[in-house]
Amino acid sequence: MAVPSTPLLDQVHLPEDLRRLPQSALPQLADELRAELIDAVSVTGGHLGAGLGVVELTVALHYVFDTPRDRLIWDVGHQAYPHKILTGRRDRMRTLRQAGGLSGFTRRAESEYDPFGAAHSSTSISAGLGMAVARDLEGGDNRVVCVIGDGAMSAGMAYEAMNNAGALRSRLIVILNDNDMSIAPPTGAMSAYLARLVSGRAYRSFRGAAKQLAKKLPRFLHDKAKQAEEYARGFWTGGTLFEELGFYYVGPIDGHNLTHLLPVLENVRDATDGPILVHVVTQKGKGYAPAEASADKYHGVAKFDVITGKQAKATPNAPAYTRVFAESLIKEAGRDEKIVAVTAAMPTGTGLDLFGQAFPKRTFDVGIAEQHAVTFSAGLAAEGYKPFCAIYSTFLQRGYDQVVHDVAIQNLPVRFAIDRAGFVGADGPTHAGSFDVGFLASLPGFVVMAPSDEAELVHMIATAVAIDDAPSAFRYPRGEGVGIDLPERGAVLPIGKGRIVREGTKVALFSLGTRLADCLAAAEQLDTFGLSATVADARFAKPIDSALLLRLAREHDVLILVEEGAEGGFGSHALGILARAGALDRGLKIRALAMPDRFLEQDKPEAMIAAAGLDARSIVATVFEALGRGAEATAMRRA
Repeated sequence: MAVPSTPLLDQVHLPEDLRRLPQSALPQLADELRAELIDAVSVTGGHLGAGLGVVELTVALHYVFDTPRDRLIWDVGHQAYPHKILTGRRDRMRTLRQAGGLSGFTRRAESEYDPFGAAHSSTSISAGLGMAVARDLEGGDNRVVCVIGDGAMSAGMAYEAMNNAGALRSRLIVILNDNDMSIAPPTGAMSAYLARLVSGRAYRSFRGAAKQLAKKLPRFLHDKAKQAEEYARGFWTGGTLFEELGFYYVGPIDGHNLTHLLPVLENVRDATDGPILVHVVTQKGKGYAPAEASADKYHGVAKFDVITGKQAKATPNAPAYTRVFAESLIKEAGRDEKIVAVTAAMPTGTGLDLFGQAFPKRTFDVGIAEQHAVTFSAGLAAEGYKPFCAIYSTFLQRGYDQVVHDVAIQNLPVRFAIDRAGFVGADGPTHAGSFDVGFLASLPGFVVMAPSDEAELVHMIATAVAIDDAPSAFRYPRGEGVGIDLPERGAVLPIGKGRIVREGTKVALFSLGTRLADCLAAAEQLDTFGLSATVADARFAKPIDSALLLRLAREHDVLILVEEGAEGGFGSHALGILARAGALDRGLKIRALAMPDRFLEQDKPEAMIAAAGLDARSIVATVFEALGRGAEATAMRRA
């Protein structure tokens, strides 16, 4: 397919080039930017819909503000692809989310135009306020602009930041990109006129003078005048909530109309007093018909055909873990009316959209509010329900205090379904499920499980249903299972009991989770070198099957512990058990394989697993190293 013609965009390498263009050229530039975005993402995959919706807004922001001196902070990063194109990274856009390529999110190390990294939502206002206060302490005069989507405004952190900003009165500009919630739709020319009017210096000066005058009135008249002014502005704009938080509210504005956007942004740029919120209404997928017609399917996309919009997804060889979870939970819920499901703005990603179709009254999407999701689940559990709180591993980190205080200390039987455990490929270190075993297995009374395949996941769901006297969790990866037959119904597993999958005599490989397949492959390779290997599936990170662990240590010369998680998890707990039992005193050669003590950059999951030393070849090399056979270990790692 032909590359889109972009004569204006070809002249824009950095925002300073953009600012040299006449305003009359900006609509054409926006059209070219949108075409370039569609073409680039069709090659790499990535987040498309949100970026298409902010094309005009991105052009306007870089045109009006003096970036990078003026700080422009994008919340989450899904919206930031057009920003990347305009800030010197266009020639690398087709490396997006690839090994060694551009990040799918904003990243400080990538560009001076990315003043703050963002991949988890709702952080922009807090970070922006910190930058604004730092500027004020330094006596600076640059602007700080935060762009946050309406979905991210469902998180409490955004309101905590706004409340603090309103109290500090620092100069801060927040752009609320309303592309779904439609707090108040723009109403054409009248809306644009009012936004321009209330954001202008004359109106703000008049408003300030009127407030000073009102203070000299008797108290009851002062209060009435304030109420009348707030009612009038709230009637026209819907901004009363933001005003109460201390922000001067402007909007709503059509985010695709540059004629409306530019003068308002110029007005707020020149404002010198306090925080301002500009409410901009946009359309996800704007300008690309397939994305406009199905915004949810084009939020994040695989490679696709630009003409048809058809995404090039590979035919799965086995059902995905997420789907196995959803379908198994639906079956369990059909037998137990106390089962309910909770997610934090990720119904599709966690599979709970399917559960919601089957049990709409027992499915709860609480928005981007992981802390609330955890404590909400705790409340359900306290009343005798069986909540399954389905949250990605990386996002559960945001609710950890609630896991400790509201669930673990009270010993409430909340069941945590932890999706995206381990490496996640193109989303890189910000979304990797690295730490959940470490931070959950350290909590007294918690039961922590990890299936080695999709059939084991079915059993662990049934086990979680049966655990009614303690909190529990089971972690599983993104992507497909290994392709084995699924049981019709899950069996309740004995708590804290692992299993032997393969018997051997010389080497023991003790695995937690889906690295079991690599352990089995490593055992086959070790056999060819005359090293008979036992392979065991731990099943439980807490409580660990200590009897099985000690047996493996007693009956083998080498013991390798394997997990796809950060240090401090399964391997660390197992080493503690061995040390307390004196199993290390007899010269056992033991190694614990886990994620390295660094954040691994984006790549294909299998490449990340190899880089972490968790693939079959690395396991074999580790055995050779433990036996002092360094030459063979080096040869294996190089193979």
